[in-house]
Amino acid sequence: MSGGGNTRLEALEEVRKNFDRFKATGKKLPRPGTKVPIEFAAGDRVSRHPELEKEFIRQVLEINWAWISDESCLGDFHDEETDERLMDRIRRIYGVDVSDIAGGNLADIFDRIAKHKVTEDLSR
Repeated sequence: MSGGGNTRLEALEEVRKNFDRFKATGKKLPRPGTKVPIEFAAGDRVSRHPELEKEFIRQVLEINWAWISDESCLGDFHDEETDERLMDRIRRIYGVDVSDIAGGNLADIFDRIAKHKVTEDLSR
């Protein structure tokens, strides 16, 4: 169980939400000290944009490789107070404002960039 946020309080709130979601599944928590297989978050939405994902990792995140899930967010890739620097880079590279996307969710950002590209192509 994990959670992240810009403050300790936000991170604790995310842990609480994740715990509530887990309880809703009806599964039992493993006993402390037992080994549990690692479960990765789904990547269905991100995988709809394979070329965009590669380009975004290189141009926006400025790294060679990253594993991105549908739960990944901009904050996972920097240690600054805000996502502003990366949002500015997205705006400059893709011409898309993502400042209203909650938590900087990358799947939502990829969907918006892809939609913008389609709209841009249709208007040509």
